[in-house]
Amino acid sequence: MVSKFWFYVFLIVAVVGLIAGCDKKEGVAEKREDRKADKELKDMDTETKKVKLETSMGDIVIELNGKLAPVTVKNFLGYVEEGFFNGLIFHRVISGFMIQGGGFTADMRRKQTNPSIVNEAANGLKNDRGTVAMARTNDPDSATSQFFINLKDNDFLNYVENRNRGYAVFGKVVEGMETVDKIVAVKTTTRNGMADVPVKPITIKSAEIVQGE
Repeated sequence: MVSKFWFYVFLIVAVVGLIAGCDKKEGVAEKREDRKADKELKDMDTETKKVKLETSMGDIVIELNGKLAPVTVKNFLGYVEEGFFNGLIFHRVISGFMIQGGGFTADMRRKQTNPSIVNEAANGLKNDRGTVAMARTNDPDSATSQFFINLKDNDFLNYVENRNRGYAVFGKVVEGMETVDKIVAVKTTTRNGMADVPVKPITIKSAEIVQGE
């Protein structure tokens, strides 16, 4: 006959075993959910989105690379969805270099932005002709809303480990490079202490997502 002492020992062991078994099952379920969430995130990151900029000189369609520049693309799309770019101008136009916009109104007032983002220039994308990258100050992690379109292969803007923090490319023009080339041909002047400003404002009438909604 089993003593009361051993009976309680067996009971405690059995209860502990049941608890451990529940924890193990829950752990497996949590891992499955984590794998599912990771897959959904991966699928979302690799989804290609396009944004159409309707400008006063024609349309420009940009294909975004959410896989290699996820933070930058999320930031850019946030501004698009807010309608932030609507009515802003390309305020800096330099022949043989780039056109820049996304920060100023036609009367050269700077529009208030969201917080700056991390620099993703080390993503492997190059500042080649037709690519779109984030403008920033000397602080590598200072980009907010302003972006530029490269008119040629600007290798000196690319990330080089331990030498150049670079400018983060996050997309490319897939339609409307002829519009970009028309924009760069306009006459420029100096306004409010800023050089290379088009004499006649080149307005971004609207910016909208046209694929991947």
